[in-house]
Amino acid sequence: MYIAKGWLGPNIILSLNYFCKCTSTTSRPHNHLHGPIRPATKACKLARMKNSHENHYIACNLCEATCGLEIKLENGKIRSIRGDKNDPLSKGHICPKAVALQDIYNDPDRLRQPLKRTPDGWQTIPWKQAFDEVTTQLQRIQRKHGNNSVAVYLGNPTVHNLEAMLYGPAFYRTLRTKNRYSATSVDQLPELLVSLRMFGHNLLIPLPDLDRTDFLIIFGANPVVSNGSLMTAPGVTGRLKAIRKRGGKLVVVDPRRTETAAIADQHLFIKPGSDVLMLLSMLYVVFSEKLQNLGTIAAFTKGLNDIETLVQAFPPATTAPVTGIDADALKNLVREFCRADSASCYGRIGVSTQQYGTLSQWLIIVLNAVTGNLDSAGGCMFSKPAFEVVNAIRSGKKGFADGFSRVRNLPNFNGEFPVATLAEEITTPGEDQIRALVTGAGNPVLSVPNGRQLDDAFGSLEYMVSIDIYLNETTRHANIILPPLSSLERPHYDLAFQALAIRNGAKYSQPVFKAGKEQRSDAQIFLELTWRMQSGNWIKRITGWLQKEFLLRRGNEWILDKKLKQSPYFQSHDLDMKKLKHNPHGIDLGPLQPCLPGRLFTPDKMIDLAPEIFVQAVQQMRTNLLADKLPPQREEFDLLLIGRRDPRTNNSWMHNSYRMVKGKPRCLAYIHPQDAQSRGIAEGDEIIVRSRVGSVEIPASLTAEMMPGVISIPHGWGHGLEGVKLSVATQHAGVNTNILTDEHFLDSLSGNAALNGVPVSVGRA
Repeated sequence: MYIAKGWLGPNIILSLNYFCKCTSTTSRPHNHLHGPIRPATKACKLARMKNSHENHYIACNLCEATCGLEIKLENGKIRSIRGDKNDPLSKGHICPKAVALQDIYNDPDRLRQPLKRTPDGWQTIPWKQAFDEVTTQLQRIQRKHGNNSVAVYLGNPTVHNLEAMLYGPAFYRTLRTKNRYSATSVDQLPELLVSLRMFGHNLLIPLPDLDRTDFLIIFGANPVVSNGSLMTAPGVTGRLKAIRKRGGKLVVVDPRRTETAAIADQHLFIKPGSDVLMLLSMLYVVFSEKLQNLGTIAAFTKGLNDIETLVQAFPPATTAPVTGIDADALKNLVREFCRADSASCYGRIGVSTQQYGTLSQWLIIVLNAVTGNLDSAGGCMFSKPAFEVVNAIRSGKKGFADGFSRVRNLPNFNGEFPVATLAEEITTPGEDQIRALVTGAGNPVLSVPNGRQLDDAFGSLEYMVSIDIYLNETTRHANIILPPLSSLERPHYDLAFQALAIRNGAKYSQPVFKAGKEQRSDAQIFLELTWRMQSGNWIKRITGWLQKEFLLRRGNEWILDKKLKQSPYFQSHDLDMKKLKHNPHGIDLGPLQPCLPGRLFTPDKMIDLAPEIFVQAVQQMRTNLLADKLPPQREEFDLLLIGRRDPRTNNSWMHNSYRMVKGKPRCLAYIHPQDAQSRGIAEGDEIIVRSRVGSVEIPASLTAEMMPGVISIPHGWGHGLEGVKLSVATQHAGVNTNILTDEHFLDSLSGNAALNGVPVSVGRA
């Protein structure tokens, strides 16, 4: 969600001048979904009937890996989905989720027309009626209660959708509301804040150069299952194994012996939430043994002495009792890391979604920097995508200048409030109370802390509209659901994930299937809503209509072509839309290259190793952590909860594919045999897991892959709520782990939810 809100602004919602210059009465009509509309002759139709076998090459847009797929059709139906061996980046890799793309397309539960909630149940309505009612109701509520009475929540799939990225921001801007929320603050907000403070732009995120590194440390990430996150690395398992094959080393630090840890050279158990202490001790060793070396970034980096002073209070022997990391093992790890020809340290969801997520992500970058492994081959580097989002999108504002939330005074970052406060902003009376909500491709009832509280809050809204393809746990509260196309019916270019790729590339995917007449694309939905919500005189209304018609006529390919021709690859690779369409497997644009200080956005063009806000936060947290108060908890909550990913699931929305949920149950609580024995729990027993905010019953699975004192429950389940229309998912409902996570347990710097390290108690049901 870090790119999903008003970021393309003037670059995409183009002026009337473009319309006048770029169209003519003699130009061929375009369909924004499928390019030029050509007359269908009888000969063409006969040829298509004979040619009943088709091959399509697309990028999978289910996760961040963006692997190339080969989809074979026979008589208009999918015969097979395989990895595209000619994709220059994924080279034939495919994971189980990609095969389920056909299940989403064919799903009888998937919505294809607007759905309206009535006293007599859900009813299908025409698109014009849906647009009329949505805009009328939103405008009515804003006239009565003010602009901020309408809120927006955007879910993770938005950044996997080209048209939602291009056209959604304009609609959300027409709402003129400060109440914006997204999955960012239950995911990667700490990384964005760290990049802003250190490099001057929240999207300038360092990436591990997996293909050239000699030593990789992974904190709190499981890329073998997730396929990578904030790191677009197709076939990541093969890339990790290749590090070892070429004589390098892979180390995983995690409270669970994950699937990634199983292929590593070394795995270190760590107490959830104590990563910040381990990293401070690692930096202590770097400086105490004189191993620091800024390398190529020395001339434009400041704060090195401040870091050296800061870490003196954290020798490994002092932090070991809290982290569980042996002091000698930590020292040896640091020495090996520093001796390697190239090395990279990477942390992800387990690091970000904890009480000290921002500090941990900051120290990971500092470790890379002070060991000479930032902006150098084999270390952590920055991508240079063909569609440049860093230059196109304004940087997040410094600090928290956008203000604070109304009820709990949580910081606003880059135009969004932490979603952990959304429920109370709905239920607490007063000025700017949220009375209506627009959700886009999100299911916060299953993904936000204290989901039961949020579920109740949604039930009290005056009006709600959801842009979504399913009637799920969240959208069941909507008054109207507007369903866009499925991923196989729309074109795609990865705006977000090419900016996070560990190797530069470009690929355009054309639709596999033509949308039905009753369906509408994201472009059609967002552009129609944008035009209808615009206020002003008749001149503005006409201008808005012309912009809408112009963008529908010229479409995605025209926008992409303009941006590609502005990139350096237009000169070096002749890269434009014509070339992309002639290369359906994608184009390799080469390995990451050093780019600093040229890409720095800080006012002084310096990397700031020691932002004052982070240094002060370390001083504030030191007493609690070293006193083993991590986190502050009542005596009965003697275990710490962490999440888990499964290779056959993708957040909450792949569970309606039978091939993804069949077989053994996956929604289980993993617990160490030692913790189970002391509680009289046997394999398969139903257990009750309680936290400050709620409790769930779930089957237990005993495994030594868990660190003692830690329990793991996977994210994205809990489909047993009344009113959900997911026929497969409800038969494999599982439990919602976010009934246990606490909306008051946050990373204090960023406001990001702390979904890992939540204090819980466990007993037999």
